[in-house]
Amino acid sequence: MNKYVAYYRVSTARQGQSGLGLEAQQAAVQAHLKTTGAELVAELIEVESGKKTKRVQLDEAMKQCKKKKATLLIAKLDRLARNVHFISGLMESSVEFLALDMQHANRLTIHIMAAVAEDEAARISARTKAALQASKARGTELGKNGKKLAAQNLQAAKKRDERVIPLIHKLQDKGIKTLSGIARALNGQGVKTTTGKEWHAMTVKRLLKRNVNPTPH
Repeated sequence: MNKYVAYYRVSTARQGQSGLGLEAQQAAVQAHLKTTGAELVAELIEVESGKKTKRVQLDEAMKQCKKKKATLLIAKLDRLARNVHFISGLMESSVEFLALDMQHANRLTIHIMAAVAEDEAARISARTKAALQASKARGTELGKNGKKLAAQNLQAAKKRDERVIPLIHKLQDKGIKTLSGIARALNGQGVKTTTGKEWHAMTVKRLLKRNVNPTPH
C-alpha cells in the first residue's frame, strides 16, 4: 500500500481559517486516496505566499516522508511554488512527490510548467507596478482613493447583507446560536453569500461584524 504525506498551502491566514482554497485541496487528496486505496500518514498546512521559498511546514512534510518512507502528495503543482529553482531543488532531493493535477508528467514537463507559472507571476507583478506608476504619474493619491473605495465596498456589502440579517435573526430565535449552525441552516435553505457561494462559520461571523450585530457563541 502506498503511503502519502499530504501538503496543503494557502496564501493568507483568512484562507486558512475560512477553508477557501484549502477545502478544494483536501477534497482532491481524499478523492485520490479513495480511488487508489493508499494510506495518508500525515497532513501539514502552510500559510505562506507562493513567492517565498522558506516553508517550515513543507520541510516538516519532507521529514515525515523520509521517516515514514512516504510520498509527498499535493493537489496542484503551484501549491509548492511558482519558482523554477525551488521546484528543481525539491525534485533533486530524495523525497518523491506527486502532484494530482499532473500525475503522469515527467520531470521535463514539471520544469516547463513551473517555468510558465513563474513567468506568469512575474508578468502580473510587472503589470501591477506599471499600473501604479502610471497612476502616480497622473497625480492620483493612492492611499486616499483606497480608503474611499474600501468605504464604498463596505457600504455596498451592508446593503447586500440586509436580505440575510432577518433570516439569521429568525434562526437565532429558533435556538440556532452558533456560527456553524447558522451557516448550515442558511445552506440548507439554499441561501447564498453575496458572492454566490455557500456559508461557513467565518463568513457568518464577518457578516455579523459588518452589521454590528452580536456574534453568537
